[in-house]
Amino acid sequence: MLQKKWVRWALAVLITLTAVVYQRMSGPTYPLRGTVEVDGQSVSYKLVRSHGGEGDATVTLDFNNTAYQAYLIYKRYKVNEEWQKIEMKSNGESLTAGLPHQAPAGKLEYYILLQKDNEKIAIPAHKSVVIRFKGAVPATVLIPHILFMFIAMFMSSVAGFEALAGGEKIYRYTLIAAVTLIVGGMILGPIVQKFAFGEYWTGIPWGWDLTDNKTLFALIGWLLAVIKTRENAIKGRWWVVAAAVILILVYSIPHSAMGSELNYETMKVTTGNV
Repeated sequence: MLQKKWVRWALAVLITLTAVVYQRMSGPTYPLRGTVEVDGQSVSYKLVRSHGGEGDATVTLDFNNTAYQAYLIYKRYKVNEEWQKIEMKSNGESLTAGLPHQAPAGKLEYYILLQKDNEKIAIPAHKSVVIRFKGAVPATVLIPHILFMFIAMFMSSVAGFEALAGGEKIYRYTLIAAVTLIVGGMILGPIVQKFAFGEYWTGIPWGWDLTDNKTLFALIGWLLAVIKTRENAIKGRWWVVAAAVILILVYSIPHSAMGSELNYETMKVTTGNV
């Protein structure tokens, strides 16, 4: 089956789209979604876990029952302090309130409290939501970064299937995969991080940022694959397969996990925090 080019490319597209969806739905910075029962009504929520740029982070709940009072309860993450309360305002359709702006990599934990007489409903029910603040990243940098990272995923899969099939373009596809990973992960990625958190690189040897480190290990795999296939494409093809598998494993790690975090005691940004 892999001897047919269209099959190899179709599988590469499928793997890439799966990676796109998985990255979109996983990770500690994507909105937390769920539902809660309020007075016999199912209320869906989508709570932000990342905020870029200046200004407060707006929290919205699609709920408009005037019998309930709504509050946004928050405090600084990992800081032993009292919870603060902000009353949420209604615009006739939903409730909104703003979490106070924090320095880049600063985090707050929060939840929504609905109250009617002695009844109290926490959203989410059994845990708080953690939101991380960051600097504004220009779309002219962020969009190319994202595109190149997923092009790298696509070309990685194409090269991997080409290697498994013993095709004629193993080295060419391997080289393209490596170059797109360099552009997306090692050039544009650090620029994005500089805008967001003030540092170009927080991986080895200066830190334990999981996003930086996983990109580094993936690139090492692809550089080795380029070297081996340049010498002999057929003999080196298993290096390509290994590099493609490594990149799939890298993409299975949620984006921004163990990333930059502001320590409120020292006011310094650390990495590798769980």
